[in-house]
Amino acid sequence: MILIDWGLITAEFDLLARAIELNLAQLTQTCQINQQKAPPISLDELPRIQAPTITLTAIDQRVNITGREISPQNFQGNLTAVGTIFGGSFFVRLDQPNLQQRETWRLAEAQFLRKLDRSDYIFGSQAPFWRNQGMGDYWGFTVIQRWGFTPPPPSGRGGFNPQQRLQSSQIERTIVGRANPGTLVRLTQGLGEGALAEVLVDSSGIYRFENVRVDNQSSNTNYRVLLYPDASLTAQPEIRDVSFSRALELLPSGASALIVSGGLRRQFAANDTWVGTFSDLRGGISQRWGLTEELTVGLGGVYDRNFDPQSASEFRGLAELFFLPASGKLQASVSVVKGDNWDVNADIRLQPFRNFTARFNSDRFSQRFNLDWAVLPGLSLFGAIDSRDGNSAGLQFSRRGKNDETSVRATFDTNNRFRWNISQRLGKLQFTQQGNEISTQSALGYNFSAQQSLLFNYETRSQNPIDDNLATLSWRYRSTARSLDGNYLWEAQLGYGIGSRGEGIIASAGTTIIPGLLLRGRYQGVALTSSESSFNIELVSSLDLQAGISPSDRRNDNFRTLGGIAIFAFFDDNNNGKQDAGESIYTGNLDMFVLDNKPLASYQVQRRRDRNSLRLPQGTYRLDFKPSGFPPGWKTVVDALAIDVVAGAYTVVRVPLVRS
Repeated sequence: MILIDWGLITAEFDLLARAIELNLAQLTQTCQINQQKAPPISLDELPRIQAPTITLTAIDQRVNITGREISPQNFQGNLTAVGTIFGGSFFVRLDQPNLQQRETWRLAEAQFLRKLDRSDYIFGSQAPFWRNQGMGDYWGFTVIQRWGFTPPPPSGRGGFNPQQRLQSSQIERTIVGRANPGTLVRLTQGLGEGALAEVLVDSSGIYRFENVRVDNQSSNTNYRVLLYPDASLTAQPEIRDVSFSRALELLPSGASALIVSGGLRRQFAANDTWVGTFSDLRGGISQRWGLTEELTVGLGGVYDRNFDPQSASEFRGLAELFFLPASGKLQASVSVVKGDNWDVNADIRLQPFRNFTARFNSDRFSQRFNLDWAVLPGLSLFGAIDSRDGNSAGLQFSRRGKNDETSVRATFDTNNRFRWNISQRLGKLQFTQQGNEISTQSALGYNFSAQQSLLFNYETRSQNPIDDNLATLSWRYRSTARSLDGNYLWEAQLGYGIGSRGEGIIASAGTTIIPGLLLRGRYQGVALTSSESSFNIELVSSLDLQAGISPSDRRNDNFRTLGGIAIFAFFDDNNNGKQDAGESIYTGNLDMFVLDNKPLASYQVQRRRDRNSLRLPQGTYRLDFKPSGFPPGWKTVVDALAIDVVAGAYTVVRVPLVRS
């Protein structure tokens, strides 16, 4: 007799009677299925696969070629390398402003990073934990120590963010900066090319992305903004680090965190080498305490001669406060730096009623007070008082049906500026429009299928005494399948544009079908503000250097915070535990692998000709071999393995299959 317990149902297998007896529990029994913890993962007495100690894991080369009708071609690029050393990851990035002139190449980043549950160690180029308004970047050494809490596991997108490693709850942030009017600003994440949001800068010269969500479950805060001058997508964008307004970062009651950092400022002069010049000692120390479940405070100090170019003071005190009462009606996040002047970053939110919210924000650009009142389901009224940009009021309406969706937002301010965003979807037809006092962008699209669309776009821009416009009609194709980094396997767009500056063909194409290679090209015969034709060609090649040289998946930046496992299974004909000449690789069935009690197929696995690989946070994992997934007539030598994983590299696991 065999007994199996499934909580409310027990099954008995009577081998003699060849019968199954099902016994239901009493109906009054409380179901605890959703509250059951995952079974413990035992690593005792298992053969152990050690992570590599020193390795160069991958190399990426990005090339961008741009040109205009009467301008010479420009070849730009950057070269990155990532690997592991001393139990952590290293990352190097080389900027190549002119690929044809090596003397212009510069070392942009060089960082060693080791992340542990209770502490972090960072050496090299990094972001300072204090707000910095000066020129130059920061190179130094930082140590973070935590007591009473563990930061969320890294997602692999981007490198070290000191504020992220002090967080223990989900937050929202505001990204704000300056740009010339007419600049198209795109918000992206990590090294991904997909835009999370975009805004066309109006006459104020300020761009702002509010309520950017940072989910600590994915530990994902590596945002950046791309600035396209004159909204030209064929131009090489300016890449900027984002500026955050501080948000709620509560620690558990009794928990604390300490951060200590010291280093130098690096700048490039006209005749500097590829490393640059280091000067001006900088540093700081700060500690946070979770006083209660509702209140976290922090104190510290900063020494930075370049903190504020308009101030003569080098020493500054730092104070922080994060407050969220149990009612949730009030939350406050305030950071104050005091030198000669007060520098206050604040985010205070009051929600006395479910449909009414008041919010005060302060940063180095302005102070803002916002009101939001949800009058009816789908209809909201809002107002804002801005110390820099005047006062404004507006409304927002949204509605979603079975086959249609509508969203409208409009604002009017005391400077007589009217701004709006409209989005309407009806079946396969979609219309969007956004506009302000100097420009409008309208798009009408019809989706013939999931892959093919017909698009009509109309843009205007008015800057006295010139009024520009451009209308384009194009066909677009995007494959349903995508690569692991999110790019389409195939995409193409072909159209024709007519505007105030002339007319011409507009075309683009891209593919990621070749392993380890991304290729994109765009040609624009006419632009909104220029009659010159222009083109842009982008080429990204990625190589994996572990276990030989092979194409990579263009996600090598993830190795800054993640490691991985690369599984090589082979038919061991002579049963010597090594892959000899003539012994073939087996990658046919993922069902034979179980990682930490979950099928390997449930992970994001990259399947190649000779291996199955996946990215994982640093730690130790159990890999079981399931007999039902073995190829007929073969088996593994062992039933399970313990595998160590460190950031910066794959742990190579070779699995010999022997005759059963």
